[in-house]
This record gives sequence, structure tokens and C-alpha cells, in this order.
Amino acid sequence: MSQQTAQRGGAAWALVITSVAGFMAALDNLVVTTALPSIREDLGGALHDLEWTVSAYTLTFAVLLMFGAALGDRFGRRRLFMVGLTVFTGASAAAALAPGLDALIAARAVQGVGAAIMMPLTLTLLTAAVAPAKRGMAYGIWGAVNGLAVASGPLIGGSLTEHVSWQWIFWLNVPLGLALLPLARLRLAESHAPGARLDIAGTILASGGLFGIVYALVRGPLDGWTSATVLVSLIAGIALLGGFIRHGIRSTAPMLPMRLFRSRAFSGINAASLLMFLGMFGSIFLLSQYMQNVLGYSPTEAGLRMLPWTGMPMLVSPLAGYLSDRIGGRPVVAAGLFLQALGLAWYAVVVAPDVTYGAQLPALIISGIGMALYFAPAANLVMSSVRPQEQGIASGANNALREVGGALGIAVMSSIFTAQGGYGSAGSFVDGLRPALWVGAATVGLAAVAALFIPARRGTPGGSEAAAPKAHEDLISV
Repeated sequence: MSQQTAQRGGAAWALVITSVAGFMAALDNLVVTTALPSIREDLGGALHDLEWTVSAYTLTFAVLLMFGAALGDRFGRRRLFMVGLTVFTGASAAAALAPGLDALIAARAVQGVGAAIMMPLTLTLLTAAVAPAKRGMAYGIWGAVNGLAVASGPLIGGSLTEHVSWQWIFWLNVPLGLALLPLARLRLAESHAPGARLDIAGTILASGGLFGIVYALVRGPLDGWTSATVLVSLIAGIALLGGFIRHGIRSTAPMLPMRLFRSRAFSGINAASLLMFLGMFGSIFLLSQYMQNVLGYSPTEAGLRMLPWTGMPMLVSPLAGYLSDRIGGRPVVAAGLFLQALGLAWYAVVVAPDVTYGAQLPALIISGIGMALYFAPAANLVMSSVRPQEQGIASGANNALREVGGALGIAVMSSIFTAQGGYGSAGSFVDGLRPALWVGAATVGLAAVAALFIPARRGTPGGSEAAAPKAHEDLISV
């Protein structure tokens, strides 16, 4: 076997392993949304309790992502990828066996820890295995699989909940994880980042700050926004995040060097990612329940009716990755975000207790195309906005901000929903859903504006590698 053939085989295996692992981690972001009514019926709980079945995962996922990337850089990316995959698989089994809501939330939090170690390393392992000229297409396939997982969570969760049980949305991860572990050991090459160090102080500051803010947003509608619990949590969270930013400026080896944000490309794509996930996650969280609680669809029917949204990433993302290599990622990402915002706005206009599926369909299609255009070029922009030795940090930071956006989106949208409506009747649900969707559309629209601040850069056959020196120039010149 020639060296070139071996390299192609290694790249193919890396793409399969990292894409499936990314699918598992991304799927569990929203796989419980269509199962929430069944979980509520089986285990009990109010809206704020159900929020934590999603937020416990997204929050631990978000706050530990950069630490997970740093662990991989320090102790070996393949080794830590396998550790994260093992933790994620075990926690999935624990979630399936949870006897009550508290145990389920705890297992979901541990799942988030495993995903935080595993997920950022998927992109660095893939980047190391794929030749520069092929990275745009590889990122496109990786983005398609991850985008499909995020959006198809409601369908997979709904189908398993209706035809088997809600526990199987977690059992699904176990055979996949057990199959990937030996493949990762045999087919992925080990790599390290020279001189990588761990930032315990930064991890504590970021984790505490984000938890305080999300906890305040979840408890605000229940305890009152001026209650001592909410105010203390919010102020402490903001103060800790301020400390994290100061630490990132002053520390010699922070988990997220603030100097990276001097690059317009890095700042623009991360701001866009944060805002996009804030608007999208919160909207999907409520729309999945709207289709069941108001329109009367079964979990499977709700998931199937979202297919025009959920199926688009698999169809369009590879093309989006190709386009980003040819015309640059900025116009593709911006166009996708504008379409996603338009789709949510369309939904806000037509949503009603008795709306037909035909009236919803254009919003679903437009949103799906928009999501698909975002995912692959966003990954390419992130990895090309920094120097090669900083790609692990960049991947962790971008994934972290996306997950932070998701956790904040669910908390913010649920707060708007609770303030304007509720579960009391179909009309009350729509009264809360409509303003939440408008906020989601406006937030994703702001994400599109942020994407326009990314410097224009035409793609080259070198893809990511060709852009990296320019990113380095940005860091020096700003």
C-alpha cells in the first residue's frame, strides 16, 4: 500500500469516527425535546425542572469544552477523546436507568462532561488527518452530520419515545460508543500541542460565571427578577465572567487567550455562533412542545413534520463547505443566518392554535437551508482564523460559545414564554411562543450582522491552511 493510499484511508477513518462522535454529542443537545411530555408524565416536574434536562447537559458541555480541548493538547488528543467517549457512553446508560428527575438531570450533567472532552477534539483530530486541500469538503461532511444531529434530535427522540420508550434516546448512545472506542484506538493517530498547560483557575471562573447567569435566568420567572436568589446569582455570575476575561488578558497561559479576539475573523464567527445557537435552541425547545401540546401531534409526527428543517443540513452542508472553499466562508455563513432568521420570523407570523402544516412548511424549509449553510463554513472559519498550534483552543472556544448560546437560549426563551403565556391552554401557549420566536429571529438576525464583520477572504485550494497565515497577520496588525 502506498503512503498516499494509507493517508487517504487514515483520513477516511478519521472522518467517520469524528463525525459519528460529533453526531452523538450534538444529538443529545435536543434529543429530549420531543420526549419532554413523556418524561414529565413519567417522572413529574414543572417547566423549570424540564429545562434542566436540557440545560444540565448544555451547561456542563459549554463550560468545560475549552478545558477538554486543553486536556487533549496536554495529555494526547486521541487518549482524551477516548476518555470523553467512555464518560459520555457510561453517563448515557445512567440517564436511561434514572429512577427520578433529579437522577436524570445529574446523569445529563455527566454526559455534558464527557461531550466537553470529546467534542472539541473531533475537529482537531480531523484537521490533523486530512490534507489541507481536502479540509473544506471534510468540514462540510463533518458539519452536515453535526447539523443533522442538532436538528434531527426531535425526530429521533420522538420516534423512540413513542414506539419504544423515552429511555431509549439514551440507550442509543451505548452501542455507538462501544463501537467507536476500538476504532479510535486503532485508526486515529495520537497528537499533542507542544507546551500545552492546563488552566484550572480559568475553568473555575468560566464555569461558575456561566452557571450563575443561567441559573438566574431559569429561576427568574419563578422567584421574581428582584428576588435575592436571582440577583445574587446574576451578579456573582457576571463578576466571575469578568474575572475570567481579566484572567484571559493577564495570565501567561489562559484557557482562552483574549488576544485571539483581536482577530476580526475569530471575534465575528464566535459572536455569530453564540447568537445563532441562542436563537435556534430556544426556538426548537418550544416548537417541539408546541407541535405536541397545541397541534396534537404524536412525538413521531412532530419529528416527521420537522424534517424539512432537520433534513436540510445533510443535503446542503457539503455544498456549503465546497462554496466556502471557493468564495470564502463569510458570505455563505451570513446568508445562512439571514435565512434562519427569516424562517423563525415567518413562524412567528403564522403560529396559531390551529395553524395548518402547509402554512408552517415555508418557515421550516427556509430555516433548514439557513442552518445548513451555517454549519460547515463556520467550522472552516474558526479553524482558519488562528494559527495551527491554536486550533485546539479555537475549536473548544467556538463549541463552548455555541453551547453557552444554547443554554442561554433555552433559559431566555422559556422566561419570555412564561411571562407572556403558559401551558394552561392552546391560546396561552401561542401567546407565549409568538414573542419568544420574534426574539429568536432578531437574535439570529444579529448573528448574521456579526458574520458580516468577518474579513472577506476568498477560499483557495489550500482551504484552512491557506487562511491561517492571514489570521496570524490579523492578530499582529490589530
